[in-house]
Amino acid sequence: MQELINELISKAGLTQEQAERSIEVIKNYIQAQLPPMMQGMVDNFLGQQGNAEDPVGA
Repeated sequence: MQELINELISKAGLTQEQAERSIEVIKNYIQAQLPPMMQGMVDNFLGQQGNAEDPVGA
C-alpha cells in the first residue's frame, strides 16, 4: 500500500493525505462494483487486513 501512496506522491504530485484519500475513493468504488463476497479481495490486494493504523483501511 505504501508503495502505491509513494507513486501517487511522486508521479501525480499529491500530498500524503491526498494520496491516501485517493486510494480510499478508488478502493470504495471498486468494492461497490463487486459482489460482497469478493470485496475483501480488494483489501487483500491493497495490503489491508483491518489494520487500524492504516488510515486508508479505516
